[in-house]
Amino acid sequence: MAKIIVVDDDPSIQTLIRVNLEMQGYQALTANDGVEGYALIQQETPDLIILDVMMPNMDGYSVCQRVRKNPGLEHIPVLMLTALGVVEDKVKGFEVGADDYLVKPFDLSELQVRVRALLRRSGKLPKSAVSQEILSVGDITLIPENLEAKIKQHIVKLTPTEFEILNALLQNHHQAIALGKLLQEVWGYSPDDDVETIRVHVRHLRAKLEKVSDGKVYIETIYGGGYRLIPEGMVKDKR
Repeated sequence: MAKIIVVDDDPSIQTLIRVNLEMQGYQALTANDGVEGYALIQQETPDLIILDVMMPNMDGYSVCQRVRKNPGLEHIPVLMLTALGVVEDKVKGFEVGADDYLVKPFDLSELQVRVRALLRRSGKLPKSAVSQEILSVGDITLIPENLEAKIKQHIVKLTPTEFEILNALLQNHHQAIALGKLLQEVWGYSPDDDVETIRVHVRHLRAKLEKVSDGKVYIETIYGGGYRLIPEGMVKDKR
């Protein structure tokens, strides 16, 4: 049974989400603000965090940042839940490490789809629903069990979303993947066709890979065409 922590200062929304999650067979725990929520996350180490943004004491962005900087928590997927729906707010959420973003008011069926997608990515659904196959091409080896990428001798820890993006790119290596297709493959649905969603995550993934790449670039931006993975890597253009 997956354990999910819901952090929201609105009692009615908190109860609505908790009851719905429990009806879906999940264990749901709740917190009323960011400080209480982060303490509960540290105590329980959940499989998923549903996190409101605008809260007293500590906002959701700050909580998400702390989760991503904590080595024992950094792997946990985070779904931001907020009334802020403009692109700039979404980008800020992704920049601090959120995996997905749901704008209030929302449909419960949409919440269910996103929760399941995040749990699938993090390997918290039954093994029959998630591929556990180790995939190795060129310099890159994906290790699903640990959500890791091995770049030659270097191990790179990935978030569930980064892992799924790299897996999709590796499955189609040397081929350009359009942003829309990548969104569909990774999310399992189209999150508002918001290309900024994928761009922020790809930027973070690219930075992690290049940190251990010995000067190589593995993810190439195809202008007007999305992204392409070069698993052998290519030397950066220094022009």
